[in-house]
Amino acid sequence: MIPPSADTQRDLTCRELVELVSDYVEGVLTDAERARFERHISGCADCTRYVAQIRVTILAAGRLREEAVPAGVRDLLLARLRAWKRAAT
Repeated sequence: MIPPSADTQRDLTCRELVELVSDYVEGVLTDAERARFERHISGCADCTRYVAQIRVTILAAGRLREEAVPAGVRDLLLARLRAWKRAAT
């Protein structure tokens, strides 16, 4: 058996949790990563709320249909997403 690395033994920071939240809700974290994630949310009320908000957002977004979004709103949203992406790179 390979011993766990020091990285999988230390506590997760809130910033690291944010980076892993999508993988967590999709169930693709390794057992060690999931354990660190769950250890963090068991003691961090803010991150627990954040994970709950992500779950609600995923459920709500899954119910949306493109044709239900007015064209002007869609265009504005796409423009803002593109601007955000440009600013992030």
